[in-house]
Amino acid sequence: MKDTVMGTLSHRLEENQIQLHQLLGKSTDLVTKELQLDSSTHIAVIYIDGLVDTQVLHNSILYSLQDGAIQDQFKGLDSFQKLELLRKRILIAGDLSVTHDFEQFVHQLMSGNVMVLVDGTADALRIGLPGWEDRNVSEPNSQSVVRGPMEGFTENMRTNTALIRRKIKDSQLWLETFQIGKVTQTSVSIMYLTHIASPDLVQEVKRRLAKIDTDSILESGYIEEFIQDKAATPFPTIYNSDRPDTIAAGILEGKVAILVDGTPFVLLVPTFFVSFFQSSEDYYQRSDISTLLRFIRFLSFFITLFAPSFYVAVTTYHQEMIPTNLVISLAAQRESVPFPAFVEALLMELTYEILREAGVRIPKNVGQAISIVGTLVIGQAAVSAGLISSAIVIIVSITAISSFVIPESGMAIAARMIRFALIGLAGFMGLYGILFGVFLIILHLASLRSFGMPYMSPIAPYRSSDLKDSIFRFPWPLLKTRPSNNKIQDLKRQDISKREGSAYDREK
Repeated sequence: MKDTVMGTLSHRLEENQIQLHQLLGKSTDLVTKELQLDSSTHIAVIYIDGLVDTQVLHNSILYSLQDGAIQDQFKGLDSFQKLELLRKRILIAGDLSVTHDFEQFVHQLMSGNVMVLVDGTADALRIGLPGWEDRNVSEPNSQSVVRGPMEGFTENMRTNTALIRRKIKDSQLWLETFQIGKVTQTSVSIMYLTHIASPDLVQEVKRRLAKIDTDSILESGYIEEFIQDKAATPFPTIYNSDRPDTIAAGILEGKVAILVDGTPFVLLVPTFFVSFFQSSEDYYQRSDISTLLRFIRFLSFFITLFAPSFYVAVTTYHQEMIPTNLVISLAAQRESVPFPAFVEALLMELTYEILREAGVRIPKNVGQAISIVGTLVIGQAAVSAGLISSAIVIIVSITAISSFVIPESGMAIAARMIRFALIGLAGFMGLYGILFGVFLIILHLASLRSFGMPYMSPIAPYRSSDLKDSIFRFPWPLLKTRPSNNKIQDLKRQDISKREGSAYDREK
C-alpha cells in the first residue's frame, strides 16, 4: 500500500481521484465536491470531514469558486495558468501552497487541509483550514501553583507554540517541525533560542529524533523513551511539563523544547536532578520563601525514600537507637502483630500503592469516597484486627504525603520504586543495607547523563556559579548569568550597568 502513494500527481483529475479512493478505501469521511467553473475548467475540492472548518470552507472557498464572474477570467488560459489564477486572485485563504507529490498530497489531506485539483495539471492547491474540536486553554492539572499563570498546554500543537511565543516575543525563537511515525505521521516540533542554545545540543536533538523509526507516536512519552541517554534507570532524565511558563523559562536558559501534536505535555532537554524539585512558582515568590520551599521538597524526597526502610531497620536490628519509652510503646503495639516489621511495611506499602492506583482509575464521582474508605476504614480495621501496628500506619501515611510534595510526578514515581528496594535491604541488613543502597543510588546518579550533560550538575561536577539557582534560589538581581551547565552561547542574563544604585549594589 505504501507504493501506491509514491510518485507525482497525474494531469488527469479522474486518475487522481481513482488512486485516492483506492488508497483510502470506502472512507465515508472523505468528501469530494466537483465543480465546473466553465466549459473547459473542471476542478475537485477534497477534504476529510471533521478535520476542516466546513463553515469557512463553504462561506469563503466554495463561494469564491461558484462566483459566475470568474468564468471570464479563465478564457484563453491553460490548466497551469488557471491554477495560478486560483491561487493568486480567486481563493480567499491566508495559508495556501502548491504541491505536486501524491504522498505529500495525501499527508496534507489527512492533516486537516483542503486540497483543490484542477483537471489538466499535475499540481494541487493546499488550503489550510483546520477545524477539529479543541480543548480550551485551562488551568494545568499536573503542576498546580498558588501564584503564577493559570494556563496550560492543550492537545493542539499550534495552540501550544502560540502560548510559548506569547511568553518569548523574540525573532530568534526558532520552530522546526518533523513528521515521525510511519503510520501516524505525527508532527513533532522543537523550539529553541538560536542565539542562546548550544548548536551542538540542537543538532543532537535533531539527530536523535531522526533516528526514530516506528509506526506510531501518540504521546510525548514515546519520544522520551526513544531519545533518552539511558533506559535502565528509574530516574527521569527528560523533563516534561504542561505549563507554558515552565517551558519558556527552560528555553530562556538555553534548553530545547520538544512538542508533540496531540498531547499537552512538552519535553525539555537537557535536564538535571535538581530541576525536578523546582517549581515555576519559585520564581514568582520572594527568594527566601522559594529557598525554604525547595528545602522542604528535598526533605520530603528523603522521607519518601527512607522513612519505611529506616523504621524496618531500627525496629528489627537497632532497637538501642530508639528511646526507651518509645521502644516500650512500639513493643506493646507489635505484641499481637503476627508479621515481622519487614513484611508489615511491605504489605502496607503495597496496599497503599493499590489504593493510589485505584484512586486514579476509578470514576471521579466515586473516587473520593473510595479514597476515604481505603485510607481510614481499612487502615483502622487492620490495626484493630491486630494485623498491623499503629506506628506503621503513621510511617506509611507520612511517606505518602511527602511523595506529593515533589513537583514533578516522574521523580515521585522513581522514589516510590526505589523505596521498595530499600525496604528489602533494611529487612535483611538493617542500617547497613540502607547505607549500601544509598551508595548504589549515588553512584547511579553520578553516572547518568541528559543529552551528554552530567545529570547531577551543578553538584557533581561542582559549579559554584550555578548553585545560586539550584538547591537555593538567590534574588533576581543576583541572578546575573544563566546556568553554565547547558553549555549555552550567551551566559549573560542581565545588564548590570543599568542597575547602578540599587539596594543590592549598595550592599556590595
